[in-house]
Formats: sequence, C-alpha cells, structure tokens
Amino acid sequence: MTVQQFLEVVKRYFNIMPDMEDRTQVIEQISQGVSFRGANLWVLIFAIFIASLGLNVNSTAVIIGAMLISPLMGPIIGMGLAIGINDIELFKKAWRNFAVATLISVLTAMVYFLVTPIDEAQSELLARTAPTIYDVLIATFGGAAGITALCTRGKGNVIPGVAIATALMPPLCTAGYGLATGNLLYFLGAFYLFFINTVFITISTFLGVRLMQFPRRTFLATEQQKRAQQIIGAIVVLTMIPAAIMTFGIVRKGISDSHVRSFVKKELAQTGTQIISQEIDRDSMVLNIVAVGKEIDTAKLNEATKRLAFYDLEDYRLNLIQGAKSDSLLQLTHQLQQANTSKALDQQRTAELMNRNSALQQQLEAYTRYATLSKQVRREAVNVFPQIKRVALSRVDEWPTDSTKVHYVAAYIQLQKGKRIAPDERQRLRSWLQTRIQADSLVLLVEGAQ
Repeated sequence: MTVQQFLEVVKRYFNIMPDMEDRTQVIEQISQGVSFRGANLWVLIFAIFIASLGLNVNSTAVIIGAMLISPLMGPIIGMGLAIGINDIELFKKAWRNFAVATLISVLTAMVYFLVTPIDEAQSELLARTAPTIYDVLIATFGGAAGITALCTRGKGNVIPGVAIATALMPPLCTAGYGLATGNLLYFLGAFYLFFINTVFITISTFLGVRLMQFPRRTFLATEQQKRAQQIIGAIVVLTMIPAAIMTFGIVRKGISDSHVRSFVKKELAQTGTQIISQEIDRDSMVLNIVAVGKEIDTAKLNEATKRLAFYDLEDYRLNLIQGAKSDSLLQLTHQLQQANTSKALDQQRTAELMNRNSALQQQLEAYTRYATLSKQVRREAVNVFPQIKRVALSRVDEWPTDSTKVHYVAAYIQLQKGKRIAPDERQRLRSWLQTRIQADSLVLLVEGAQ
C-alpha cells in the first residue's frame, strides 16, 4: 500500500463531513438553546438545588443527575459558535444569558446553603475548590466532543456525557457554599474552576466551527465587516489570554508536584518509613516533608538534599520532620479512630487520648508554623529592607547535654542579586526579626552579607 492509498483510507475513516447536519439548522438549534427564560430558567434553578443537595449529602449519583438536567451548556456553546461565525448579536445574547444564568445559579446555591442544617464541607464539595491541569483537558476535549455531536447526525449519548464530564454545575454550587459560609477561598477556587470550564468549552466550540467550515456572517459595508472581524478577534484574544495564563500556572504547579512526588519516592523512601505529608511552600521556597516510622539518617538526608537539582527543586530548602513526635502523633490518631468506632474505650480514656493528641499536635505545629510565618515575614521585611529577596524560617532543636534540650529559630535571608547589607543594618534586621517572630534565640544567616 502506497502512502497516498494509506492517507485515503485514513481520510475515509476520520472524515466527518458526510455525517454533517445542515449547518443552518445547527446554528438555529444552538441559538435557541442560548435563551434563559421561563421553563429554561426554572429547570436551571431546580438543577442547582439538586446539585447542592448532592454536594451537601456527598452523593455522586445526585450530582450527576443534576448535571444531566442543567441547561447551562446552551449559552457557552452559543458563545463559541458566535465567535466562529462572526455573529456579534448572537455573542451578545449568549453572553448576557450566560451572565444571568451564572448569577442566578450562585445565588440559588447560596440560599440553599444558608438554610440547610448540614454545613460541613464534604469531599465532593472540596473537590471543586482546586482546579488542576486535568480540568483544563477535560473541558477542552468535552467542548470538542459537544460541538462535533451537535453538528452531526446520530448524536447518541454524547451531549449528556459532555454535561457530566465538564461538570459546570458543582463548581457554581460550591461558589454559593463559599458565599453562604463566608469562605472566600472556596468561592474563588470554585468560580476559577467554572471559569476554566467555560473558557475552554468556548474555545473548543470556536475551533470546531472553524474547522467544520461553518459559513461566516458577511456585511454589506466593508468597514462594518472589518470592524466586526476586529471585535471578534479581540474577543478571541481576550478570552485566550487569561486561559493561557491559567493553563501555564496549572501546568507549572502540576509538574512541580510531580517532581516532589518523584523525589520523595526515589530519594527518601525506605523500608519502615512512611511519608505522610509533602508540601511545597513557594513563598518561602521550602519543601516540607513529614515522615513517621524508621528515621531517615543524616547521610541519606544529605544525599537527598544534594539531588534536589535532579528534580528541578534546587531552589528549595528541604525541611524534614520525623522522629518520636510524628510517630506518636500517627499512633494516637489511629487510637482515636478506634476510640470513635469501638465501645470498649470509655469516655475518660477517649478524652485522655484526645488531650495527648492535642499536645502532640501543638508540638508538631511548633515545627511547621514557621513555613507559614515565613510568608508573612517576607512581605513585611522587603518593605523595611528592600535588598531582601527571600526569607526562610525554621525551628532547630539541640541537646547540649543528655537531659537538657534547647531550641532556637534559624532565619535564612537571601539578598537581591548584587545587593549587600551593612553590619549595622544586619544588627537592625536581627533585632527586627527577633521581635517580629517572638523568638527567645535567633540565628541569622545572610547570603552575600559583608
């Protein structure tokens, strides 16, 4: 078989043009689905209540049912179509109805979560507060599948599947939950996810319409047509810029998290040791790892630190928390779980375990609190000392004798490139830091100090 024959075979299999519906009918069908009035609006409100209930009781089946009912895809597909065929009026109509539907959805969810007696955030709800690169890909391919199905015969179950996969309803309900509970981070994270889904479904629809050669709107006046094309172009660019920025941030975070997991697995994993937490503090440039079980010895830890560069983590400082404190915390947490499910332990024993667990939690927080404190101190320090680039704080424990334990705070200061700090400023920085973090003893390390 020649290359030409092979390409002909591939073309016969992948060519969707013979399956295309009449493009005028497709445009009319999508345009009708843009409107949100009367029955459509009531269906949306009922779907929001159903999705909110599903998130409230942590029922995946109920959430899926709400996504099947929801008519939210209509104006989003309409915006993509309008951009693809140069129809300014359709875009204005779709955008207006999309904004109304979004506002009503968030307000409906907020009202539900204000009156519901169950106000605890379940796993299904929390899953909608932190978008990832996978959400971008799902929205992109979901939008492509949706416009392909709408434009061809034999749609089957594609449209309901797209509604479930892209999950437009749950993020809006979670945003309403964030407003009802006063949790701004939940609201922003959920609305961020909804925005990602909207943008990438719109872009996929736009590209599909262009690739399937839909007729573009023409204008009698050349100036009018040129102006319309400029407006459409500006809409596409303004839509894609934030999407590109968000995608870059999500991809970067995903790659960074993958490097951390790979580093922990290959460099720190050993028999008898379990890593229970691994977190990057990007402001303080610290990689915090909490390990329980057999302690990782100093030689292995030093070797792992040297190999951070192999995982693109050379700018991060490794902070490993391990030993008796983390082991005791894990053991007591397990005992508490058993106490909650077993009637054999009486209330006094449970209370004792909870008190001991709380004490160990406080001790563990004494080590981890400095990662959070570093962010706050850095923002304040750069205003007082402009030559500072980065601040990292860490608690250090030492046993000068067998029975005596002392601890102090180590402060690592990285200066801006080419900047120096004079001895008198160094002393002023030390005094400011010691007062700010309320440390009895402080060791100051300044990179590049004179």
